[in-house]
Amino acid sequence: MPKPPPYSPEAAETLAVQALAFIAEDDSRLGSFVAATGIAPQSMREAAREPNFLAGVLEHILAEENLLIAFADNAGIDPAAVARAHQALGTAWERDLP
Repeated sequence: MPKPPPYSPEAAETLAVQALAFIAEDDSRLGSFVAATGIAPQSMREAAREPNFLAGVLEHILAEENLLIAFADNAGIDPAAVARAHQALGTAWERDLP
């Protein structure tokens, strides 16, 4: 079986923005994301402009199998595509701590 092509950084960012929207559309998913990342919901729009933050969004999706499956089903993609997109974005976002 041929290996799927890698994601371009632009395609990976698009998928990560789609994942962030998926997270944000459900209060439970959003609450879990906020608790895990510590980012305030009102700061997400600005943070979403950063590729490292978007990598963190995909990392969050990948960390929970049920969330990964739900997002992949919603997006109509193979769950492995999320991992490939995460890899294309590189390192995960780490918020600045005081």
